[in-house]
Amino acid sequence: MGAFDSVIAASLPLVPKPLVRVFSKPYVAGETLSDQLRVIQELNAQGFMVASGILGEFVTRREESEQAIRDYQQCLDEIAARKLDSNIHTKPTHLGLKLDKEFCYQNMRRILEHAKRSGNFMRMDMEDSPCIDDTLELYFRLRGDFDNVGVVIQARMRRSLADVRKLAAAKANVRLCKGVYLEPRDVAYTDFRIIQENYVMLLEELLSAGCYVGIATHDELLIWQACRLIDRLGLKPHQYEFQMLHGVEPMLRRTVRSQGHRLRVAVPFGPNWYPYSIRRLRKNPAIAGYVLKAVFKS
Repeated sequence: MGAFDSVIAASLPLVPKPLVRVFSKPYVAGETLSDQLRVIQELNAQGFMVASGILGEFVTRREESEQAIRDYQQCLDEIAARKLDSNIHTKPTHLGLKLDKEFCYQNMRRILEHAKRSGNFMRMDMEDSPCIDDTLELYFRLRGDFDNVGVVIQARMRRSLADVRKLAAAKANVRLCKGVYLEPRDVAYTDFRIIQENYVMLLEELLSAGCYVGIATHDELLIWQACRLIDRLGLKPHQYEFQMLHGVEPMLRRTVRSQGHRLRVAVPFGPNWYPYSIRRLRKNPAIAGYVLKAVFKS
């Protein structure tokens, strides 16, 4: 089955764009900011917070990052004007990390300054392993001037315990996820059970240190483990939040919300939905077969 999925993943660029759009529609708000604002309003009305992200990564021209800054600033302005409950999250490579680290840092500052003026928050996404050191370095540098910035740790990575202990010492705001990028075995855990166990260990380190954690998972066992830790530590709902992706496990997120936990839905948008979808699927061939079946079923 793995070889079959790999063949499908390699063939994805040949799949007609309208068919890929059918698959991506439940998971992406749309191409425009208007689409995003509509989805934020709908989710807020249902009692969910939102994390807004503009699709884009690994840019090759500075102009692409400059445009992303303008788009994020406009998004922040509209969120504030409409009094919506949504923060933003950005990919460092969308803001030029692979072009020039200092350029990326200055771009992050511009967005954070804009967010701070409206009392909002920006989270730096974590990308594949070659980006981790630079992303964490940027995060700690920005933390020197901003208290409205957070970062992400992936439980799949073997290095994450050491990274978490540094972040815990700084009382960082951390989103903890399993991680979607397929990495070499010497870099990342490949056994599903070990990834689960590592997630719980990292979560306990962060919560016990008093960090605000975005508990990002659709794995019900991990949600149960998180609730167990929250209860044991006597945490209040404002000290953490659960996070899920738009279009994934809507019934489970309603269940989590109904139990008194806060939950944030990550919603991406933007004209780059097609290359984003293709790259994500090619990076994780194991879900490619499922995607193709979902497309034809739809």
